[in-house]
Amino acid sequence: MLTVFGSTALDTIRTPTRVLKDVLGGAATFAGISASFFVDTGLIAVVGTDFPKKYRNLLSRYLDLSGFVTQKGKTFRYDGSYDDTLSKRTTNKTELNVLGQFKPIVPEKYRKSEFVYLANNDPDQNSSLIKEFDNVRFSMCDTIEYWIATKRASVIKMIKTVDAVVINDEEAKLLTKEHNLIKCAKKMMSWGAKYVIIKKGEHGSLLFVEDIIFPSVAFSLEDIVDPTGAGDSFAGAMIGYLANKRKTSLSEIKKAVIYGNVLGSFAVEKWGLDGLTKITKKQIEKRVKQYQNMVEF
Repeated sequence: MLTVFGSTALDTIRTPTRVLKDVLGGAATFAGISASFFVDTGLIAVVGTDFPKKYRNLLSRYLDLSGFVTQKGKTFRYDGSYDDTLSKRTTNKTELNVLGQFKPIVPEKYRKSEFVYLANNDPDQNSSLIKEFDNVRFSMCDTIEYWIATKRASVIKMIKTVDAVVINDEEAKLLTKEHNLIKCAKKMMSWGAKYVIIKKGEHGSLLFVEDIIFPSVAFSLEDIVDPTGAGDSFAGAMIGYLANKRKTSLSEIKKAVIYGNVLGSFAVEKWGLDGLTKITKKQIEKRVKQYQNMVEF
């Protein structure tokens, strides 16, 4: 089993062609649903009493909700705008609401999870939560500009507690205070991460382990409508794929990165979560084969 901890949110997403208000989002939501195509996934998250029942029903179709808590107050909200190219996002507002005071508890049935993903969430919460699992074989975390700006020391401490870090290129530079991505990765590995995966949006990703660099291109798409959640879908697919394997060898981790790229590509093709909730395992495998044909020579 895989446990995903992080935010379930009500997002307002502004693109040049459409505005979505109060749609289901959050790092743990995208990551958890993406992972659920490969492995049974449990979600630890908090929402407020304003969280719509239809969204809870949607989550329950994909995820075990034993760790999903409703507290008095408002759900975490995010408001962001994309530029005309959809490659640059500006954060207009982040309201932590009930997430700010959340004291997560790991349900008994999740404690045996061998795989844990700490989505971009309060790094102090993440560091204390990971200690509550009995026998973690592989753990991974993500972080965002908000936490790097407000709790950089805690983010570095969190990196010491996990096997792998998934982070986008801009945030990797911001966190490490380096301009070169190889130097960024080396610094994060010196802090304790065995694997560093740097996401580069439409340009794919870079996997670093020891002195090995594995670059992978993004799946080529003509139409991108909403990039929200692409990075979280990438990370969820990656750890979900690994959790379904008997060993976490380097070759399996490389394959996991490819599955991450593929799920990320589905996420950006439709609005909100529709890119993930309207696909099948068969379509995923078909796209992985297309990806393979694309990069083989």
